[in-house]
Amino acid sequence: MSIVIEQPVEARLVAAAPRMPSIPATLHYDRRDPFAVRMTFPAPATLEGVEVCWTFARDLLSAGLHGAEGHGDVRVRPYGFDRTVLEFHAPEGTAVVHVHSSEVRRFLQATDELVPAGLEHLQLDLDHDLAELMRDAC
Repeated sequence: MSIVIEQPVEARLVAAAPRMPSIPATLHYDRRDPFAVRMTFPAPATLEGVEVCWTFARDLLSAGLHGAEGHGDVRVRPYGFDRTVLEFHAPEGTAVVHVHSSEVRRFLQATDELVPAGLEHLQLDLDHDLAELMRDAC
């Protein structure tokens, strides 16, 4: 069984003067980091012209399907019938994208089949992680 899930999604960039109204993005989930998801945007879709990856809690993405969630760099909320809004806040500015909620639900269902919500802690190898931290500290 695979330990990584990658799902392409179509993101609609919300801006005053959009350069690219619809951009490809990819949602990632790795069983080795069970509490997190990543959303990656390709270089042509970013202001800097380099690939950008945001990492945030899987729980945040799930809860954001039902109501406004998040107080930090990443915020998620439902929008209309089948859209989910993700806001990414950085010192350079804020990016707001809409994705189809059905794509988010499909992604979360796949992550839940790999690591059921609430059982993420069973995937952690704390002894190994502590050993890595100690090795890096020396």
